[in-house]
Order: sequence, then structure tokens, then C-alpha cells
Amino acid sequence: MVQDKIVVITGGASGIGAAIGEKFGKLGARIALMDFDRQTLKKTEKRFIENGIKVLALKCDVTDPAQCAASVSRIIKKWGGIDILVNNAGITQRSLFRNTRLEVYRRIMDVNFFGTLHSTKPALESLIARKGVIVVTTSIAGIAPLMGRTGYSASKHALHGFFESLRTELADYGVHVMMLCPYFTVTNLQDRALNGEGKPNREVRSLVGKQATVESVADAVYRGVMKRKPILVLTFMGKLSYFMSRLFPRFYEKKMSEKIRPEFF
Repeated sequence: MVQDKIVVITGGASGIGAAIGEKFGKLGARIALMDFDRQTLKKTEKRFIENGIKVLALKCDVTDPAQCAASVSRIIKKWGGIDILVNNAGITQRSLFRNTRLEVYRRIMDVNFFGTLHSTKPALESLIARKGVIVVTTSIAGIAPLMGRTGYSASKHALHGFFESLRTELADYGVHVMMLCPYFTVTNLQDRALNGEGKPNREVRSLVGKQATVESVADAVYRGVMKRKPILVLTFMGKLSYFMSRLFPRFYEKKMSEKIRPEFF
């Protein structure tokens, strides 16, 4: 049960983050949303309140450790602690490495990797005290290769390396870590995808299979948290990609490249 549990979600103003907040909130949890997009954050906060969800909306840029620490401190001061931390904030990139500036990779790592650490570090002692759960939104690209997303994929692989190792450090304290690996999902993430110059990529992206809805992702996250699953790979195509990349890596790379290649060549 999540009644009166405190759930903190980075990147919570829209997409998967907002859907997770709404799911847990409707089940009685208190929801703290952290996001840099003030306008969207306010709209989501208003919708949650109208639906009877107890919500605290905080403007926060996860690349700034001071902002993350201040936001987490405010949440703990208001509600007494944190039971579930959903590290969901992220950006993506669609460009070939040979055409991509190195600063684009630094930007992606700042948000996707270091931004997650910035949120987790100040929340950790409260999570330990309450034997809580850390959910980390990664991607199939974090466990299998994906053409034209080298920076995004690298940042997600880094999250797996860090948080799966952290899980071993926190196990004796009763804190669980769940890696969330969505497949292609209908969100606004792609609207902010960076090209090789670090500007919004307006090109049409390639898709493999049917896109999932954010609501289906949120439902799966709730079930995964309740069961304390170590990893949650979503959709049939996501699971197929996961196993194929491990059992038949060369075949997987060939088929994946065939699907994605028209986007770049």
C-alpha cells in the first residue's frame, strides 16, 4: 500500500513522471514533483489538486546540486521524509557521433547521470531511515545498443552501472533500487531531443513497434515497486530487444540498425 507514502519524482511535470505521480497520488500517496519547466509544472500541480491529490510542486534544475538539495530538504521538512524517489528527469539526443559536438555529450550526462545523483544523495538518509525505494528511469538503450543515440545510451548504461552497484550497498539497510526500462513511449521527450549541434532535433525519428502510453508505464511501475523488482523491462518489443541483445547480439545489432539507419543515411 502507498497510502500517505511520500513519493518524489524528478522530471515530474509531464510524460512518464507526471503519470507515475498521478497513479501513486490517486492511491493516496503524497506527491512531490521536481521539474525545471515551471509553466508545465504549475499546470500539472493544478490538475493533481483538482483530482484530490496531495502535491508539492518545486521548480528544480537537476543539473544544479544545490537546487536538488534545497528541494529535497523542503520536501522532508514539509512531510517528514521520503519513501519513494523516482529519478525520471532526462533528455535525449539523435545524431551520429561523427556529427556531434562533445559538449552535447556533457549536457546529456549532466542531466541523465549526474542529475540523478544530485537528487539521490540528499534523499538517501531519509530513504534508509524509512527503508524506501529508488526508481531509476533508464531505457532499453541502457541495456542494448541504439544507433544514433550514443550519448543517450551511454548515460543510461552509466545509470545501470551506478544504481545496480548502489543496490548492493543499500540492501542491508532495507532500501530497494528498481531500474525502469521503458520501450518507445508517447511523451514530449523527443520534442527536446538534441541534434549534433546541441539544438532541438526537428527530424522525424524512427520507431520500432508500437509506442506505449505513459499510463501503462505508470501502472507497471506501481506493480514493480510493490513487488520490489530489480529491473522492469516494458512491452513485448522491449522484452524481445532485451533478450535478443543478450542471446544474439550481432543479429540484434543488424536488425536494429536496419530499422534506425534511414533516420541518418
